[in-house]
Amino acid sequence: QVQLVESGGGLVQAGGSLRLSCAASGSIFAIGPMGWYRQAPGKQRELVATITSGGSTDYADSVKGRFTISRDNAKNTVYLQMNSLKPGDTAVYYCRADAVASPGIFTAYWGQGTQVTVSS
Repeated sequence: QVQLVESGGGLVQAGGSLRLSCAASGSIFAIGPMGWYRQAPGKQRELVATITSGGSTDYADSVKGRFTISRDNAKNTVYLQMNSLKPGDTAVYYCRADAVASPGIFTAYWGQGTQVTVSS
């Protein structure tokens, strides 16, 4: 099985920055795209950003120009640098990795979630 452990969440004032990390561990045979999702109170979980193993990125329109996703393939870790944070960014942020465990099949794995709270 693959485990994803997230860190870096917290409380920050509007306009501030946070950096989230998510490290994958376990019996990883191969790991593909990784990404970040978030779920605000009373809302559906939504895509924030994704990154392929080759470094190609996609962002939700609401975070373009403010957030940057990156990864370190040697460490099986994905990061989310969040700048110019707004109260609307307040949510639980979840890491996702598409990976093949040994033994296993290609599967989406999720982190435990980390709370990001942006005060106005």
